[in-house]
Amino acid sequence: MRVRTSSVLAASLVLALSAGPLAAPSFAAPPTGAAAAHRSPGPDANALRAALAMVPGDHATAALVRVGGTNGSRRGSAGVRDLASGRPAYPNASFRAGSITKVVTAATVLRLAAEGDVDLDAAVQDYLPGLFTEDFDQPISVRQLLNHTSGIPAGDGLGDDFAALYPRRFDTLSPREDVASAIAKGPESGPGERQHYLNVNYTILGFLIEKVTGRSYAAEATRLVLRPAGMTHTYFPGTDPRIRGPHNRGYQTVERPDGTTELLDVTEWNQADRWAAGDMISTTADLERLLTSLFRGRIVPQPQLEEMFTTPAGLPDATRSAGLEYEKVGDQVFWGKSGSRYGYSALMGGTRDLSRTLVYSVNATDAKSAARNPVLDAITAAALK
Repeated sequence: MRVRTSSVLAASLVLALSAGPLAAPSFAAPPTGAAAAHRSPGPDANALRAALAMVPGDHATAALVRVGGTNGSRRGSAGVRDLASGRPAYPNASFRAGSITKVVTAATVLRLAAEGDVDLDAAVQDYLPGLFTEDFDQPISVRQLLNHTSGIPAGDGLGDDFAALYPRRFDTLSPREDVASAIAKGPESGPGERQHYLNVNYTILGFLIEKVTGRSYAAEATRLVLRPAGMTHTYFPGTDPRIRGPHNRGYQTVERPDGTTELLDVTEWNQADRWAAGDMISTTADLERLLTSLFRGRIVPQPQLEEMFTTPAGLPDATRSAGLEYEKVGDQVFWGKSGSRYGYSALMGGTRDLSRTLVYSVNATDAKSAARNPVLDAITAAALK
C-alpha cells in the first residue's frame, strides 16, 4: 500500500461563498514598520470561488475557509461530508487541527509564565527531574522547548509512514512512551544551536504544564486559553478515535499493489501520542477566535506575548517562535500555524495587526505529503492577495 495522489474522486460540487462587512478590529497596539503599514484591497472573492470550485476533486473532498481583516471578510465551504452519500459538506464542521495545538500549548505556558509559575529561562530538567538521561548534561530552557531549539530528537512513534501507521490507527502510544524513546537516543544537537521543528518539544511542555499546576494539560489549556478565547467547540480527544459532532470525513489516497488507487477513510484515528503537540479538534470559527484573541493580547499579556513573535537569537534562518512561525508574502509578514493529520489539513494565521487573517480546514487526500496541494495554494493565494 503506497500513498499517492491521483484522480479518483467523482462527486458533484457544493459551493457556498458569501461576503459581508466586517468591523475594523480594535488592536492591542498600533502596527509598526513597512509591512504593517501596507494595505491590500481585500481578499479576491473570485479567486476564492475558483479555489473552492476545485473541491471535491483530486486533492480534497471538502474545504472550509474564513478570511477576515480590515477590508472585509469571506466565508466559504465546498465539497462533501462523505463520499458515500455525496451530501454537502458541513460548513461549521469539527476537524483535526493537528499541530495548531502547539499554539494553544505555547499560550498556556506563556500564561503560566505571566503568572509567575514558569520561568522561561529555567532548565526544564529542574522542572521535570528524572525525565532526562545523563546524556542531556546541558540545561535546556523552557524557551528552547517553545522555539524548537532544545536539541532533543524525535520519538519513534508507531511507524514511519502511512502504510505502517494505518493498521495501528486505533492503538494507543502514550506521550510518556513517545518521549522516552526520544530521550533514549541522546541529544541530536546542543541547546540553542539550531532550530528543528519536532513534536517532542511540545509534548514535554505538556508534562511541564501538568507538573507546575497539578492539573491535566487539557484542563489547564481549557482554563487559560480555550475558555478566554471563547472556543466552545474545541476539545482534546485523548484516546477517543472519533470526532464528536458534525464533521466531514477524511480520506487518504493510496495505491494498491496492482497499481490502481483507492481512498481509505481515515476519520477515526487514535492520536493520543500527539497530545499537547497535535491532538486537538476544533472548528474554523474557534480558530479564528483564537487567532484574534491572541494577537489582540487578550490571552497572553505583554511582555510574554512577544515570545510568540520573536524567533531565536543567533539563528538568522529560523522562522519559528513560541507556537507560531512567519512567512513573508510580498511586503507583508504573516504569522500563524498549520497542522495536518491524515485526511485533514488546517491553517490559522494573519498579519500581526489583523489587517488580514486566514483560517481554513481542507480535507486533503494527501494531507501528510511533502508535495504541494493545489487547493491549499489556491486558497492561500486568493486570501492573501
